[in-house]
Formats: sequence, structure tokens, C-alpha cells
Amino acid sequence: MRGLWIVLLVTAAAVPLGRLVPLVGGPVFGILLGVIAGSVVPALRSDVWRPGYDFASKTLLQLSIVVLGTGLSLQQVARVGVSSLPVMLGTLALALGGAWLFGRILGVRGDTQILIGVGTAICGGSAIAAATAAIGAKRSSVAYALATIFTFNIVAVLTFPPLGHLLGLSPEAFGLWAGTAINDTSSVVAAGYAYSQAAGDQAIVVKLTRSLTLIPIVLTLVALKIRRENRVARALDATAEGSYEGATASIRKPLPWRKLVPLFLIGFIAAAGLRSAGAVPESWLPTLTIIGSTLITAALAAIGLSLRPRELRDAGPRPLLLGAILWVLVAAGSLGIQSFS
Repeated sequence: MRGLWIVLLVTAAAVPLGRLVPLVGGPVFGILLGVIAGSVVPALRSDVWRPGYDFASKTLLQLSIVVLGTGLSLQQVARVGVSSLPVMLGTLALALGGAWLFGRILGVRGDTQILIGVGTAICGGSAIAAATAAIGAKRSSVAYALATIFTFNIVAVLTFPPLGHLLGLSPEAFGLWAGTAINDTSSVVAAGYAYSQAAGDQAIVVKLTRSLTLIPIVLTLVALKIRRENRVARALDATAEGSYEGATASIRKPLPWRKLVPLFLIGFIAAAGLRSAGAVPESWLPTLTIIGSTLITAALAAIGLSLRPRELRDAGPRPLLLGAILWVLVAAGSLGIQSFS
């Protein structure tokens, strides 16, 4: 398939770089190298290569979410206990509500607003990947969201451990803070274990539990997308027929529920179920993690290759400001909710 080999070459360079600098990670290197390659060799953005780029940015992205589902064990999630749920649900509400409110204030709307909100609320790059697969987000929105999440992951890794010691947080409290307020898994691990072994263990389990919220979030995004598309299409059809009543009636038709649950989400749930049932041996998990990360890296490399820098310049610095506000809101909110629970 045309273009796919180019994606694989970029991925082959990004994956080892991600291992060399785990705080950055392969996916971020993938989109960066893709953008650089497309800028240095403009011919790589030709429509000739589009079929391969589309396959990688859609099919491989969806497949990566299924593979990453094998990292979720419901038994581990259950061990976190109901005591951590108020913090996780509270920070989720703060991130999504903050994205809606401050996105409107800053004029950051649409895909960029959704991806930054979901990435901050749940699990960074993986959540952005899942949301992108669900709503078909624009390339520029994906790039901006990833850049924003990456920036504040690095800030969190550097600042959370000394702040935790300054505040006198217990290992369990710090693990809950890191697991709910830091996004990508690698950054959660780095900050947690920099604090203490117990904090790192707690942070990982909290992070796994937090990842489960991908399921209702993705379902909601798909439902909203379908409803919006159906409303517009049916209203246009009815208007073309000159019937306002017909437009109203068609808008009220129920959603096509067969389209509501994406196939990749079913696969994600099935993979988590197999892991929880013990059908996925522990010895397979490192390899599956590498496969999932590599697939995400390939998908983001394809997005980077087809991205035009002008699309990023047009958005300006406001998406980054939105990410900063949400990051502060979630970090402060996690500590605040812990103090009252």
C-alpha cells in the first residue's frame, strides 16, 4: 500500500528514540519525525501516499487501542477501592468541564478542545488516540493535543516529587495524586517511583483504573458525533423537500445504535476481559505493550507526515494555554478532593 512503507520507516526511527528518551516516548517522536520529514521533503505530503497514511492513522490506531486493552486487569482495578473513586471522578469532571468552559473562553473549540480535555482527563496519548479513532479528529488537533499533553507531562515529572515531599504527602496520597493528575503512563511511573516504591505501585494501579473511563467517554463522543451528523443531514434533506415538519420528525428519529459502539472499543473491552480472566499470560505483557506503543507511533507518524505546518500556526498559542489551565486545575483538584475525602 502506497505510503505505508514511509510510515514504517519513520516508525522504525521513532521507536528506538522513544526507548532512549522514555519521558518523550515513541508516539511523540513519531509525530515529530513525521512533521520534520514532510517539511524537509514536501513530496511526502503528496496525495500519492495518502492511502498508506490513512490506513496507518485509522486502522493501525484502532488496532493499537485493542492491544493496549490487554494492559488492564480488573482485579488490579478492584484493589484500588472505592476510596480513590471520588478523586478520579472529581478530576475527570474538572478536566472535561474545564475544557468546555475555558475552551469557549479562549476560542479553542471542536476537535482540539475535545482532545486536550480527554487527554488531560484520562490517560494522555492513549486517550487522544481513542478519541481520535472515535471522532476522526483533524490532524492539526491531534498534533496540538499531543504537544500540550507532552509539555505538561514533563513539567509534572520534574515538579511533582519535590512538591509531594514539601507537602508531606504519604506514598499512597502521592500515588493517587500522580495517578490522577499526570497523563501518560511513562510519566506516571517516572514520578511515582521517583517519590517511593509504594507511591509508584499505587500510582500505576490508579492509572489503570483511570484508563477504564475511556469506555464511557468514547461512547459519549461517538453518540454526539452521530447525533450531530444525523441532525445536519436530515435537516438538509427535509429543507430540500420544503418540509419543516419533516425536518423536525427526522431529527427526532432514534440514533442508529448499531453504529454507536465502535468495533475497536469492543475489542478493547474484550482484551481487558481476557487479561482479567487470566487468558493473557503475564509473560506476554511486555511484548504486547511494545506492540501497542509501536502501533500508536505508526499512526501518529502517518498523521505527522500528512500534516501541514500552516495548520498548527493558524491555531496560535491558545490550545497550549488551555492545556496549562486544565493541568493546574486537575493537579490542584486532585489534592483538594483528597483533603476533603
